[in-house]
Amino acid sequence: MKLIGIEEHFLTKEVSSAWRAIGLEARDPSVAYHGGQMERRLLDLADERLALMDESELDVQVLSLTTPALHDLAPESVELAQRVNDAIAAAVVRHPTRFQALATLPVALPDEAAEELERCVRTLGFKGTMLCGRVGDRNLEDPAFAPIFQSAEALGAPVLLHPRTPDKAVRTAYYSGFAPMVDASFATYGLGWHYDAGIQFIRLVLSGTFDRLPGLQVILGHWGELVLFYAERLAAMDRVSELAHPVAHYLRNNLYVTASGMFLPHYMERAASIVGTDCLLFSTDFPYQYRHGRDARLFLDNCGLDEPATAAFAFANWMRLTGA
Repeated sequence: MKLIGIEEHFLTKEVSSAWRAIGLEARDPSVAYHGGQMERRLLDLADERLALMDESELDVQVLSLTTPALHDLAPESVELAQRVNDAIAAAVVRHPTRFQALATLPVALPDEAAEELERCVRTLGFKGTMLCGRVGDRNLEDPAFAPIFQSAEALGAPVLLHPRTPDKAVRTAYYSGFAPMVDASFATYGLGWHYDAGIQFIRLVLSGTFDRLPGLQVILGHWGELVLFYAERLAAMDRVSELAHPVAHYLRNNLYVTASGMFLPHYMERAASIVGTDCLLFSTDFPYQYRHGRDARLFLDNCGLDEPATAAFAFANWMRLTGA
């Protein structure tokens, strides 16, 4: 059975240099996570990556620029995004049966980002895009970012909402008071990243984004970034939200959920009960969640779904979503 991982990351030396040039590591501790072996694996788009894919029996990686992508870069990000996307398009051409791609966008410049998304989908054959939460002090439902989401809906291109580090004021209030490394991990991969990504999706819902753009499809990693586990509480807002539909409607009609290497059948069962098995997507969150051996394939073989639903999870839902 074909196995497609839809949240598999890369980095380029140029992007890493651009982060360092603006001192981003001082504001976003996750930048420091991209060193050593992790950096080597992120930078590699050839032999080592393919070998690790073979080891885990993953047939296809859908490549996306790792967090925080270009969200903190402004004027220079347009040409930088173009160069990144052209480089990834070349990697896909070299390995067309192994790689697909999500567009890297200059999100601080939404009109240009919308144009780049269209170029990536129509000209380069990319499958969608990935956004990493807040841009400066603006959340993604800010009207300024409407051109990106309008373009995504018009193109039929899904938007993966990836975690990024919460704002410093939030980290200080909720994720500080321990040793520096504990504070950083608590605010990022321990918990903060995932609340942040889930909140971005709920803000899109509450702002009426999906009422205005009913065809827009969003993907959340890590089995829904905590959102699905509080679906019943979110539904309580129906009496005050003044949306066109109950919150449950948007969870079922505008949201896909992916594993991100969290190979936990009971999490998948919860996700399926909310969004349906036709909206489950496979991913390993390479290289962050990478484990040696056949973990990816073993999870697929033992996930508890029947054969048609397993095939949908493994590859068919992604192919239907992206028209592949």
